[in-house]
Amino acid sequence: MATHAQRDDPTPASLPDAVPFDLRNLTRQSWKLGSRIVDGAERVGEWRHTEGHWTLTAFEATDETLVLRLRTPVGRTRFYGAIEAEFREARPALASAAWERVDA
Repeated sequence: MATHAQRDDPTPASLPDAVPFDLRNLTRQSWKLGSRIVDGAERVGEWRHTEGHWTLTAFEATDETLVLRLRTPVGRTRFYGAIEAEFREARPALASAAWERVDA
């Protein structure tokens, strides 16, 4: 028998403060699931925080969705599911903050 979590989660997923934008439809992925999805997935882009040693890498999951891999300054890896169009609209905020594109 399948169980379902409540849709009215009072604490939706959010990116850490080091990332200069929020995405409305963000979901936190487990390390195991995120690693499995990005293994062999096409990389959309990679950015590095110039002051805090964070890295953000976007991978194509489907035509409309991405998996974001965020590495913290202490080496932890977090994965998030995001809508590609929302990320594309928010991405310019990286350039205006202390982030630089690594693979440009």
